[in-house]
Amino acid sequence: MSLWPRILKSAYRREPIFSFLVTIGVVDTALGGLGERWSLTTFGLGTVGLAFAFRWWQKQQHRKAGKDSTARSYLPPASSRPRLPMLSINKKPPSI
Repeated sequence: MSLWPRILKSAYRREPIFSFLVTIGVVDTALGGLGERWSLTTFGLGTVGLAFAFRWWQKQQHRKAGKDSTARSYLPPASSRPRLPMLSINKKPPSI
């Protein structure tokens, strides 16, 4: 019984939007099916379908971006400027 909340927490951490839409769709489908409200059932099933379609689209976009991306270096490997000297704290109090 304690496995179910762990699975839900894990899913909400990894994919919050997808999990939220699926939860709304499942609740709407359950309420509509039990109350014989077929429009609510249809809306719930449509919401779940849209959530899965949205997740699939996100994975496709991520897969395309992963193939096209190459490592780009905008900065030189080493600085051409000399290093700044280390700052030291004067032990003498400033004279006024």
